[in-house]
Amino acid sequence: MSLHDLSKKMAKMDFAMMATRSADGTLTARPMSNNGDVEYDGDSYFFADGNSRKIADLRSDPHVTLNYTGAVGMLGGLPTFIAIEGSSDLIQNKAAFAEHWTKDLDRYFPDGIQTPGLVMIRVAAETIRYWDGSDEGDIKL
Repeated sequence: MSLHDLSKKMAKMDFAMMATRSADGTLTARPMSNNGDVEYDGDSYFFADGNSRKIADLRSDPHVTLNYTGAVGMLGGLPTFIAIEGSSDLIQNKAAFAEHWTKDLDRYFPDGIQTPGLVMIRVAAETIRYWDGSDEGDIKL
């Protein structure tokens, strides 16, 4: 599967489970939404409160795993599973926020990109593993 083909599949997947490692070494996962920002080129973007545990985790260890599951395939076929391993950057630039903001985010951040303490998480993929019915493989970036 090419990165282009993967992008088409990810466009249909809104939520990922983002796993981070806390300072004490434990792993924690929580749901995160792409909010339709899925023209996938190897980078994923998410917004978060700068005081949240996930941001503290990422400051301590920037390594991230994102796990996506797609809907059941045509004719009841198997869903697509995607696991992305990468490194995160924490962005606090409002111009960068605006490039990735969608109206759906207003539900969580009513002040939009002006929300105090808002942070954008960019996850740069290093390895992507996928399982799609009988097709599976790795993409290294």
